[in-house]
Amino acid sequence: MSKPKKSMLLLLAGMLVVLSACSEANTAKESPKASTAPAQTGAAQTASTQTEAGPFTKSAKPITIKIGKDVDAADKSLPAGDSPESNQYTRYIKDNLNIDTKIVWQAASGKDYDQKVNLSIASNDLPDALVVKDTQFRQMVKSGQLADLTEVYNKYASPAIKHIIETTQGLALKSVTVDGKMYALPNVTTESDMVHMMWIRKDWLDKLGLQPPKTMDDLEKVAKAFVEQDPDGNGKADTIGITGPQLGGLLNADFINPNNNNYGFDPIFASFHSYPGFWLKGADGKTTYGSLQPKTKQALSKLRDLYSKGLIDKEMTIRKDAQELIKNGTSGIYFGLWWAGGYGPLADAIKNNPKANWQAYTAPLDVNGEFTPHMGNPSNQYLVVRKGYEHPEAAIQMENLLLRDESKFDVKVNIGNYPLRIVFAPMDEMDVTYKMMKEVLAGTKKPEDLDLPGYKLLKADAEKVKKVKLEPYDKYDIQYWDPNADLGAWKRLYSTFVGISPLQQPFKKTYSVTYAQTKTMESRWAALDKLEKETFLKIIMGAAPLDTFDKFVEDWKKQGGDQILAEIDANLK
Repeated sequence: MSKPKKSMLLLLAGMLVVLSACSEANTAKESPKASTAPAQTGAAQTASTQTEAGPFTKSAKPITIKIGKDVDAADKSLPAGDSPESNQYTRYIKDNLNIDTKIVWQAASGKDYDQKVNLSIASNDLPDALVVKDTQFRQMVKSGQLADLTEVYNKYASPAIKHIIETTQGLALKSVTVDGKMYALPNVTTESDMVHMMWIRKDWLDKLGLQPPKTMDDLEKVAKAFVEQDPDGNGKADTIGITGPQLGGLLNADFINPNNNNYGFDPIFASFHSYPGFWLKGADGKTTYGSLQPKTKQALSKLRDLYSKGLIDKEMTIRKDAQELIKNGTSGIYFGLWWAGGYGPLADAIKNNPKANWQAYTAPLDVNGEFTPHMGNPSNQYLVVRKGYEHPEAAIQMENLLLRDESKFDVKVNIGNYPLRIVFAPMDEMDVTYKMMKEVLAGTKKPEDLDLPGYKLLKADAEKVKKVKLEPYDKYDIQYWDPNADLGAWKRLYSTFVGISPLQQPFKKTYSVTYAQTKTMESRWAALDKLEKETFLKIIMGAAPLDTFDKFVEDWKKQGGDQILAEIDANLK
């Protein structure tokens, strides 16, 4: 075997070991509209220390809530003297609700946090409250570890939270209801949080005389030019066409983790009408799995071709931080959500190079010229409370407070430092924000017109938009912004204008027929998921023939896949 071939296999082996370990990782005013949770069952759990119980009632006596916390290891936003346990958010909670938050354990966001949650579940040693994902929630319910929050929700959830949950047309409550009881508070994400698109260096395009790519052929040509034609002008062959997933990242989102797969290849798969990891309705009316379809094999073939030509980062899946390629000006293309711009690596990218003009596009398109992304579940985070905890209402009230008052906080301090934070946003929040900001810039709306229930940051955005957006207001390139005027406001508003504007055009949405797990998944899914991720990575990197895909399909079906498909169909009846 040649030395290069040996090196390649050793590199791949290292990637697969890491991938196997990581495969499971990966404030508005109150609305007058209220709702109720599922039928009230079980004993009410209310706070004995409160005289007039309600969404924002401050406890007469201090309440302590012990939590597990995910911490962003790269977060440098906390001022000197503050910590994840003591900061502007925890002090605000104490001042307004008389609730003390104590972190009993913390772990880095992602796989480390998931592993810590799984360990707490397995040892039956839960903090008072946690934020978990669907698979963990199901296991906790099955193990009898969670408090019934039905009556707590009805009594303590604010009208704004109830209204936002109602916008999902029952999907959010359904996701946390088991045998008529509500065992978690589900988050709600704006629909825009589900759509992965292309971010690209437009200044590189302009320098090379290229247009933003629309089709897969366009994308390949542009990526090739970015690698070969020295777009950064430093005279070195050191640029990368397309950034790929980092260490612990996913090649594609799936039904368990349908959102937030920044730096994966979801738009490339979707351009082939390939939706790996999602459950789809087949031509015969029965459920099929997107990862098994011939279209997925076609998409893998294209990714394999791009990788072999050196157009995708050769160190994908072992690189510790994919953002570094964007921050240091090495890469020209990545895929992600609307907020993966300003809220992602671009603040550092323009600090290093103020002319780095990253713009977002709904691309690549399919053969019919349509953008065809997969969509997610509006609820993908679950706030759970340990069974037996004396004050389950404390966790609900903390969410009420954040939703109502988020705009009051210093945005330079990462909102992830808010304890037990889950996202609450009306499904159309970012579309409304984009349209209203355009009206503010046009002078047809004023900030005071935008104090709308449920749209927690709309008024604050309107107050700051002219501070960071320069004229002409209909141009979104980097030279028409002033990030130094207010970097926090720029991060949000640049992401809003650049990331949401492409989504104003109609596009074809594909949803998974379910985002829940079945009985057989409890015992078989980890192995099936590992088989899929390893097979796909080997194919893309050229360590296994493309036809390995056919053997994967056979093995997946035999090893429990067919049973899972049958269970999904039974559950959908």
